[in-house]
Parts: sequence; structure tokens; C-alpha cells
Amino acid sequence: MDFNQSTEDNLFDHARVIGKPHARIDGLLKVTGRAPYAYERHDVAANQLVGYPVCATIARGKITHMDASAARAAPGVAAVITTLELEPLARADSNVAHLFGGATVEHYHQAIAVVVADTLEQARGAASLIEVRYEEAKGVFDLEDAWTRLQSTGEPVANVGDVDAAFAAAPVTLDETYRTASQSHAMMEPHASIVDWSDGGQMTVWTSNQMIQWTRQALATTFDIDAGRIRLESPYVGGGFGGKLWLRADAVLAAFGSRETGRPVKVALPRPMIFNNATHRSGTIQRLRIAAGSDGKITAFEHAAVSHTLLGGSGEDAVNQTRCFYAGENRRVAHHPIDMGLPESADMRAPGEASGLAVLEIAMDEMAEKLGMDPVAFRILNDTQVNPEEPSKPFTERHFVECLRKGADNFGWAERNLKPGGRREGQWLIGHGMAGAYRGAPTMTSGARVRLQNGRLIVETDMTDIGTGSYTILTQTAAETMGMEMQDVEVRLGNSAYPTSSGSGGQFGATSATAGVYAACVALQQQIAKRLNVDEARFEKGRVVAGQTDMALADIADGEEIVAEDSINFGDFKDELEIGTFGAHFIEVAVNAYTGETRVRRMLAVCDAGRILNPITARSQVIGGMTMGVGAALTEGMSVDTERGFFVNHDLAGYEVAVHADIPEQEVIFLDTTDAASSPLKAKGVGELGICGVAAAIGNAIYNATGIRIREYPMTLDRMIDQLPSTER
Repeated sequence: MDFNQSTEDNLFDHARVIGKPHARIDGLLKVTGRAPYAYERHDVAANQLVGYPVCATIARGKITHMDASAARAAPGVAAVITTLELEPLARADSNVAHLFGGATVEHYHQAIAVVVADTLEQARGAASLIEVRYEEAKGVFDLEDAWTRLQSTGEPVANVGDVDAAFAAAPVTLDETYRTASQSHAMMEPHASIVDWSDGGQMTVWTSNQMIQWTRQALATTFDIDAGRIRLESPYVGGGFGGKLWLRADAVLAAFGSRETGRPVKVALPRPMIFNNATHRSGTIQRLRIAAGSDGKITAFEHAAVSHTLLGGSGEDAVNQTRCFYAGENRRVAHHPIDMGLPESADMRAPGEASGLAVLEIAMDEMAEKLGMDPVAFRILNDTQVNPEEPSKPFTERHFVECLRKGADNFGWAERNLKPGGRREGQWLIGHGMAGAYRGAPTMTSGARVRLQNGRLIVETDMTDIGTGSYTILTQTAAETMGMEMQDVEVRLGNSAYPTSSGSGGQFGATSATAGVYAACVALQQQIAKRLNVDEARFEKGRVVAGQTDMALADIADGEEIVAEDSINFGDFKDELEIGTFGAHFIEVAVNAYTGETRVRRMLAVCDAGRILNPITARSQVIGGMTMGVGAALTEGMSVDTERGFFVNHDLAGYEVAVHADIPEQEVIFLDTTDAASSPLKAKGVGELGICGVAAAIGNAIYNATGIRIREYPMTLDRMIDQLPSTER
């Protein structure tokens, strides 16, 4: 099915299932421990062995010596495979560093061996017996130092108007530098795989991965085999946030272990290795300049950012939202990824926008204060309904102003503390802050297969559920399209034998995958209509109705299975439009007047994301993003050893994530909007919108509470304790 123009009125505008709250279909399996996650698939392959990785203890250099003889002789050990025994594996386009093979060390904790044994304890014990010597090379590990030396942000990705003239003429300007920290995805389920490649022929992989076909092809490239020899399954994923978009070392090591031993092998990356072996969000340094007239209208932006990456990577592009979020006829934005020897950086929830809005939305508050304007009013004044870089390119649906106004009304913004540091409750300084939110709304080709037999519909697609509610919204989509009840639909996900979907990530998953299921269901309807020799059939209440025909779906084809398959292909008409999601965050914090400890007391998010397919699962996604934003603002930051080139706080004791228990009150409001240019369902993604802007809203609230403006994340108490206002006990 081709989606080549904005959709008109359709069945989803009169929905009985889509848009209605439904509990997660997979919820019971998860809370009872019966959902099969990758490392726990005891049912899929008998006689599994356990692999344990050995990782490099230098950041750059070469391995000069490895002695694994003691490990091979240890009790229970079936095999030891070292990187020196193999040439460097081919590198898939999605991987910046080689995942295994060869003597070169590209980053700290790069995998250099795997020990396979009967038990985890035996494998881990034997791994400690491997002797390794290195020839260490000098590396660059300090982003701050690189920023100081380079003072360069490369060529602008956008340079519109006359920025320099606009700043020269502006009566009010801002010029500040901000810093965001490197962050770990810190998903609940670690990177884990079981691989059966015991005969060296067909490879079967049970893994925790967001993108089935991407990873299947990456495995084919890495091992130089035909993708048709690989079956990959990932029906349940315990969180990804972008960290499981790509092939990682767990699957590669398990594959080698299985081929060597002739038995299935399971490998999970221990948590300390995830921080340095897998990927993370790169830290950034950002300089942001804003110019405005005395009336508060912005005339120019200049936003320059640097981030770190391994050679060949892209880093954290924190400037893109500045190109289109607010009005202003002049703008210059640039991003410079700096090649460094730190572990590989890659996409993490709202890559770019999460870090960029953490800066832009503080700067907007700082400008509002300079202008003597309310922060909400300042943003409303500078709203735009077109892309300011390309004024001929309108936003399809942009209800940002409504988000701001509804959020202000529901939060009680008018009653906030107007003087920074002016409200106190006992030992706590109380502050209120807000920020705007923006995230793009991309779509990708996505396919599905549907099988109808005896009135029951089975949906097959390699789409994944990473805790996002895919099982539920795809069931709703199929039931709505076919006029069936949800209990008569079964959705099967995460198998490379199924049609290729968009996969989960980038806020494109729900919009694309539901459209793909819709396309497959329409193809099934066409088959049924042809079989019954009718035109313009209606599918409702488990029946097909057309003219004199009124037949139960269960009676079609006398029990014969009818199969249809199709994909949604999004046309290039979207290239002429700007499609995004928008929101506003309002937050109340309490800052201890003596210690600087910050507690988030309540949060409100108002979201404009098109049709909300399931308010329950959508709300879960938004509050999850909000909670992640709290972590980014207050606690999460990977500390770099700038001499040795690794992240020091590489576990969940030293790297502290926020949890829902940290936040007493979270509220989410969805605007009742649709976007006809987005998809046949008129929906857009929402899972990444929830994190965008949250960190800045907290920073603005801290300023409101204390009068201390912090421009570096995480905003830990040491950044303000010496600046707290003088208080009487």
C-alpha cells in the first residue's frame, strides 16, 4: 500500500477500538515472569552452555600476548576463543568499532575473548585466568580539553539569513555555553543472546534487540554469510532506548562459542561491561546565542555543539531542533563530532533533541528574563507554523501554543513563585519551571502478514515490543480494520521469518508498524471481497457485509486459511511538509536550603502527538521519558577517566538512574489532535517526546527556587551548594 497523500476521513476517525484505553496484552506474562526474554529461553535449545566475555583493560593500543592455557584447563570449560586467533571481523555499517577479532584495541572493554563453560560461575572463574599484555597507545579522552583546543564546530548544517548583522542590531542578546553529560541507556534487561550455530550452517539467534532485520543483516556482514542462513528472534525486549538498535558483542561471542563447541551458547554482558563495551549517549558542549528585539521577537539563533565519538561515528547532534522549533529569520547551527578514544557513542532516546533541548530551553528562559517576559508568553510569541529555514514548508499539525496554555492552566503557572529564591517551606526552597518539547515524527516502510482462519486473525511482523505496548496497539489496529474483537486477534512479533517492519526506535515504530498492519489487513479484505465476488465490503462485528452478502468471517472459505501480506510505503509528498510532535513540561522542585539536594515534587506534560492509539500505553511511554529526563537532569552522568579513557561509574551503584518512586506526582495530558499527513491512522510517535525538554524544565525550576543558574548537567548539589542563598535556621 502506498501512502501518497494526506488521508481523508476514514474508519479510524470513527473508531471503536483504536484510541481507546486497553490494558497491555503482554502485561500478565510480564508480571508473572512468563514472558520469554533472551537469556531465559530454556525452551528453545537443549544443552546450552554459558559464555563469559573478557574485555580489554586499555583504551587504545595492541594486544601483544594472550595466554589462555589455564582457562582452557579450568573445570567445566568447553572452549576459549581469543581475538588473536581471528582476523578482525567485517564491520557492519551500524557498528563503528569492530566487535571482535585482531590485536588492535579501539576502546576500553572491547571484547577480546570469550570463555564457554557448563555454568556461569565456571566461565567467569576461568576468564580471570587469561593473561593479557598490551602495548598501550596514547589517546584523546577529554572533551573539555578538545573543546578548548579546537574551538571549532565545523561547517554549519544551516546558515540562513545574516546572523552577524542580526546580533549587531539586536537590543537584547544571550551568549552562553552549556554542557550535557554522557549517559548510559541503563535498560533493565542487559544485552543478551542465545545462539545455536552448532553445525556451522544455519544460525539461530534468540536475542534482545530492537531492529530484527538490521541486526540480521549485520550478523550476515560480520560473519560473511548469507542472511538467509540466519534466523533471529526477539519477541520480548526488556528496554532498549536505542542501545539495542545495533548488533553488539553478546551475539557475536555466543555465535563463536556455539560454532566452536557444537552446542547452543548464551552470553549476557555483565552490567559493568555494558557501560564501556556497548554504546552510550555522547556528552556535549554547546554554545548558544539568541538575539531578540525589545518586543521579545527572536531575530537570530546561533547554536554550535561538539560531542565525542570513535573515529567514524556521528556523536550526539544537539542542534537540529534549533533549526525549526522557534521563529526567527536568521540562524546558524553547526555540530562537530570530535574523534576520541572513548567507547562508542550512538543513539539514545531522542538522540540530539534530548541534549539540545536541555540547552535551548534553559536559554529561552534566560532570554525571557532579560526581556522581562513570562517564559510561557515568550515562547508563545515566538511560535511558528512554518519551518523558519524554509518558510514554504508548513508544519502539518503544530499545536505547541495549545500545549503551553493548557499546561500553564492545569499546573497553576500563574500562582508560581515570581522571584527566584522567594518561596520557602521549612528547609526547602520551592521553585517552578517549564520548557517546550519537540521531536520529529518520522515514518518508515513497514510490513506485516495476516492469517484468517475460522474467524481468528493472526498477525505476523518482525516489529519488536521493547516495553512500548506494540502487542496491544497492533492488536487494536487489526481488530479495528477487520471489524473484529481484540480477543479474536493474535499478534506475533520479533521473528526474522515474519515480514520486515520498521522496528522499534526513533519514535517511528508505532506509527509505521500500525500502518503496516493496516495495509496487510486491507490486502486481506480485498482477497475476501474477491473470493465473495463483492464490491465495497464492510467489515464489522466479525462479519463481512456487501449488498445481499452478510457472512461471518468464521464462515469464509470453510475453515481454509486466507493469507495476505503487504507493507506501507510512505510517499515523498512528506518532503514538502514539516511533521513533528510537540509538548510542554511543567515541574515543581524543592531544593534543600542547606545541602542543595533537589527533589522533584510534581511533573506535568502536555503532548501534541496526533491520534493517541492507546492512552494507557502512551501515558506509560511519556512518564517513562519524563522519569528518564529527571535522571538526565539530576543524577545521570558517566564520569570519564581522562587518563585511561573509560567510564568509571560503570554500574547502577555509581550511575544512578531516576525511578518513579523519586517523583510523587506525574500527570500527562494528550491533546485531541490528528495528523492526516503522518499515516493512515493519523498518529505520530510519543515515546521520545516525553524526555525532550524535561531536563531544562528542572534546571529552570532550580533557578526559580534558588536564584542559581546552572548550565551543566547533571545538576548535582556540588554545583550549587556554595551559592545557596543565605538562610536562617
